[in-house]
Amino acid sequence: MPTRVVNGARIHYEDSGSGPDTIVFSHGLLMSGEMFSEQVKALSDRYRCISYDHRGQSRSEVTASGYDMDTLAADAAALIRELGAAPCHFAGLSMGGFVGMRLAINDPELLKSLILMDTSADPEPEQNKGPYRRLAFIGRWFGFRPVIKPLTNIMFGQTFLADPAKETVRNHWRKHLMSLDKVGTSRAAHGVIDRDGVYDQLGRIETPTLVLVGDEDVATVPAKAERLHQAIEGSRLVIIPGAGHSSSIEQPALVARAIEDFLSELVTQ
Repeated sequence: MPTRVVNGARIHYEDSGSGPDTIVFSHGLLMSGEMFSEQVKALSDRYRCISYDHRGQSRSEVTASGYDMDTLAADAAALIRELGAAPCHFAGLSMGGFVGMRLAINDPELLKSLILMDTSADPEPEQNKGPYRRLAFIGRWFGFRPVIKPLTNIMFGQTFLADPAKETVRNHWRKHLMSLDKVGTSRAAHGVIDRDGVYDQLGRIETPTLVLVGDEDVATVPAKAERLHQAIEGSRLVIIPGAGHSSSIEQPALVARAIEDFLSELVTQ
């Protein structure tokens, strides 16, 4: 299992494919780098693809602290440097997007482009904090099995949840959610819930940026993506039909195509 100790945490990562450019994939809360497996398959014949697990989640170390977004961004920056991946195309979904925006603001030399998926530059809305804290409390002490239905309704869109052809994929991710480390997941969840916004700093982003969002995303609604698009000069907005908050899993081919089209156009510019 490949790991590197960076910024005081042992981080698991997968490194595959080859090409002149590298794409680094950064996952959302409760997930893992595996949520980009289909995009890695689609792109690794032309790009080096690195996906990693945030501290406290999936296969990375559960540390005593360091779950705020600035520390997670420092983790990502250190990993990019450690693996010789700079400058890279950084693709972050939800929490991974929180990390990606901070990299583009504070460490722009590490990036060739920024891909923001199902994410927001704002703090967590106040109306979400109470319900999310209750879910985190249950997950910490009892695991996520008792709340798997409301949790999946947040993380996935109704098209994906109702599609009989996606039952195997749904079961895989339900099992993943129920197997999460309780302590690490709770710490990571509170880092997301209590994060600061960076909307007022988006004008500093000069990195070419693609904003993707599922049209059924209820966790970070499409209006949040439009708000990002308007604030980041020159960015491109793509709406992914039939996808919720985990668009890379729900509509993997559409997401891979959007990324590929964006990166191909950067080469010709």
